[in-house]
Amino acid sequence: MSLEQLVIKYISSAEKVFASMQRTNGSLNVTEEQVENLIRYAKDYLQDAKYYKTQKNLEVALTSIAYCEGLLDALKLIGAARFEWPTNQPTKP
Repeated sequence: MSLEQLVIKYISSAEKVFASMQRTNGSLNVTEEQVENLIRYAKDYLQDAKYYKTQKNLEVALTSIAYCEGLLDALKLIGAARFEWPTNQPTKP
């Protein structure tokens, strides 16, 4: 599958989810177990990205690391994790 086909596939899937998704009302109750599961999923996607990179399957590697970043951002947004993304600025000696 080409990179363009992958992009089309994932955009289509996301559009379908947004079209059918229903918001839940009220405050969120996220358990420690659920947070740990999300962290584990993010780590698994990171490992997948590394694996597919070594296999030269860069499309899947990119998709995997994007999933990882999305889960990390979600954890940060709900207040379950604190971190800052590294910048590309050179470090001072």
